[in-house]
Amino acid sequence: MRKPWKAFSVMAVLLLALTACDSGASSGGSDQTKTDTSKAQVQKENIDSFPMDAKNDKPAIADGVLNYGLISDTPFEGTLSSALYTGSPDAELLGFFDESLLRRNGDYEITNDGAATFELSADKKTMKIKIKDNVRWSDKEPVKAEDLEYSYLVIGSKDYTGVRYGDALIQDIVGMDEYHSGKAPNISGIKVLDDKTLTITWNEANPSVLSGVWTSAMPKHYLKDVPINQLAQSDKIRKTPIGFGPFKLNKLVPGESAEFVRNDDYWDGKPNLKGVIVKVVNPKVVLQALKSGEIDLAEFPTYLYQEAKGTKNIQFVGNIEGAYTYVGFKLGHWDAQKQESVMDNPKFQNKKLRQAMAYAMDNQSVADKLYFGLRFPATTLIPPSFSTYHDKSAKGYPYDPAKAKALLDEAGYKDKDGDGLREDPDGKKFTVNFLMMSGGDIAEPLAKFYMQGWKDVGLDVQLVNGRLTEFNSFYDMVQKDDPKVDIYAAAWSTGADVDPYGLYGRNVMFNYSHWINAKNDELLEKGHSEQAFDKNYRKDIYNQWQALMNDELPIIPMLYRFGLTAVNNRVKNYTVDPNSKLTLKDISVTSDKAEVAQ
Repeated sequence: MRKPWKAFSVMAVLLLALTACDSGASSGGSDQTKTDTSKAQVQKENIDSFPMDAKNDKPAIADGVLNYGLISDTPFEGTLSSALYTGSPDAELLGFFDESLLRRNGDYEITNDGAATFELSADKKTMKIKIKDNVRWSDKEPVKAEDLEYSYLVIGSKDYTGVRYGDALIQDIVGMDEYHSGKAPNISGIKVLDDKTLTITWNEANPSVLSGVWTSAMPKHYLKDVPINQLAQSDKIRKTPIGFGPFKLNKLVPGESAEFVRNDDYWDGKPNLKGVIVKVVNPKVVLQALKSGEIDLAEFPTYLYQEAKGTKNIQFVGNIEGAYTYVGFKLGHWDAQKQESVMDNPKFQNKKLRQAMAYAMDNQSVADKLYFGLRFPATTLIPPSFSTYHDKSAKGYPYDPAKAKALLDEAGYKDKDGDGLREDPDGKKFTVNFLMMSGGDIAEPLAKFYMQGWKDVGLDVQLVNGRLTEFNSFYDMVQKDDPKVDIYAAAWSTGADVDPYGLYGRNVMFNYSHWINAKNDELLEKGHSEQAFDKNYRKDIYNQWQALMNDELPIIPMLYRFGLTAVNNRVKNYTVDPNSKLTLKDISVTSDKAEVAQ
């Protein structure tokens, strides 16, 4: 099956994957840093050698239970709603009991294979969505057209506390502005025709409708009595959520574990597994948990692969992910009243300073020596998973400390007191406050390595509060524009839609750097215009956009990801192939107990 929580991301900004193993730092001497990132005889892996399908030819047993490891060094937040969650652990949990009404193919385009079908009008501005008759919520109530409408009413509400409203397709629905501002009780561009059918009409034709249209319904009958501004904290979201996916939530230990049982009424047929048990597993012990058979399946930290390689009771499957890690500059703040970014922080306005910091980062060594080639340097903000639109000619910022020093000199950042660290153009002490996330054995050496690279070109980079920051606190500080933070390291999973507006538009909350630029506005608008239904035109626009972002550099792309999943040999019908027709309901196991390493 395709990993459900990956297919679950249906617009460019759905998944904020602030992955712990790609962040975290501590202050420390450079000798240890160089040791940690300069291991001799590093064996690079060939990503093409990993299969996308786990092999198991044995017959499946009836009513098996799968043990799934959710890899995290902190508890999951537990905001179990597609409209409200922000972290990848919650997305993984959601994938077991909820799903979008429309499925996607290997090119991320919506199809008629899911719980609903669609038709697009001749002018490409109106979509009719019809829900199949046998689709029911886990409390046996039918999924209705008004449930999809309700999800738009929640996201578009002025009382909405989440971050989904920034999507261009949502903002451009006819009547959305009036509803969002409180001038209208409903969204005039969304019409419920009958219990199972509705239409959505946009002001402008947008090619992203074929990959990024929001079809994650919310159970109106179950949630309508909860005020929208209280939904994210309500028990109906955090303790007893319902969905229409292949499993139902049976038991939840907040932050720690979840038990799912088979949804016998699942619209796409009875799932093979009787249930799934999900529990948080610290990355430090994930390999031990896999070897002992404690868990059957887990997204595996690539930096641990060399240690795990050759383990007999598990298989590794993998694929290039639609994701990248990055360092972001805090260039301003979010104006909640105006719903737009304001670029008013002068500290990093000089792009030569930003470019110099990029040239001082040796991403190739990190990819080779810490990830053994299972990650590779990111050169643009459209990852290679979007093969049509990723600019393969872009060179990004290869490690070049001499160029970094020259740019800093040109920008006026010079060591004026002879202590080896540069002052700002006014001769004042210049310190960069760096927010990094804790988690995993690799966090500390990774952080030390980058911090040493900046120090080598004369920049004084210090951790915010002098220490690593745990996942939930990290996210809180980034989203709320904590003034302590100058730069931060994070990651994005792009979801199914190539349109970068939802991450970098001036009117979207996910633009955490708060960089605004007229050319950026123009290119983002052209990228989802009616003319962009022509893929050649859209490719040219996005090539221009990638070049603009590489020049202005409001964030520094670091690494693209090759995602690995560890699969116990007893698991059957598991795949990460985006073209596969297998889904979560098809997974089974071929023995009562997991195989253990000998």
